[in-house]
Amino acid sequence: MEAILIYIIENLFFMPFLIGIIFVITALIMLRFPPKNINYLYGYRTGNSMKNQEVWNFSQKYSSIKMIQSGLFLVAISFLGMVFHPDEKVQLIVGIGLSILVCVFLFYTTEKAIKKNFPNL
Repeated sequence: MEAILIYIIENLFFMPFLIGIIFVITALIMLRFPPKNINYLYGYRTGNSMKNQEVWNFSQKYSSIKMIQSGLFLVAISFLGMVFHPDEKVQLIVGIGLSILVCVFLFYTTEKAIKKNFPNL
């Protein structure tokens, strides 16, 4: 059992795996305990999302759902390390690149949804 666990850990793209798990856990917390009022500490905080309470509530739920999708994507991609065996430098570059792309995707899709659902902002 220990040998299998070590094999899996050594052959995953470990950075996307961990970041994906963190995204999913954070999003589940955000869905379970969403911020009730607009604040500068907790939640999806951009200029558009903080315009009014209705936009705020929508953006919290929407960004949490997109965060779960992004986290699961990162976890799924990390299992490519079982098929391909890149060296550590390639793993680092791929991990950082995917993490940045997922964050850009999260912000882009959430802001696009805010503009679509609230055209008067």
